[in-house]
Amino acid sequence: MTNPRLTGLLPLQSVVPLICVPGLVLAESCFAPTRPFLPSDSLAAREYADIIRGDFEDYIQDIQNYFRCLDGERARAFEEAREVSEDYGRFLQLVGD
Repeated sequence: MTNPRLTGLLPLQSVVPLICVPGLVLAESCFAPTRPFLPSDSLAAREYADIIRGDFEDYIQDIQNYFRCLDGERARAFEEAREVSEDYGRFLQLVGD
């Protein structure tokens, strides 16, 4: 006798291993940081100078991390493209093209 509660879970059991496989890594998402706000009013700029300075310093650090992320993703994509090209060559050999 089957448990009716577990019967509905069978389709999910086939999906879970796909989610947990570490070899199936998706492309990294690189998100550009938000540009810091600079008030046009010099009084406001002076009043909030410490906060604005911090925002700019955070932005500079974040944009450097963003550039590193893009460089890493570019390298990963090139390696993947090279591997796929090799796979395609093996496929063409298998089918006799």
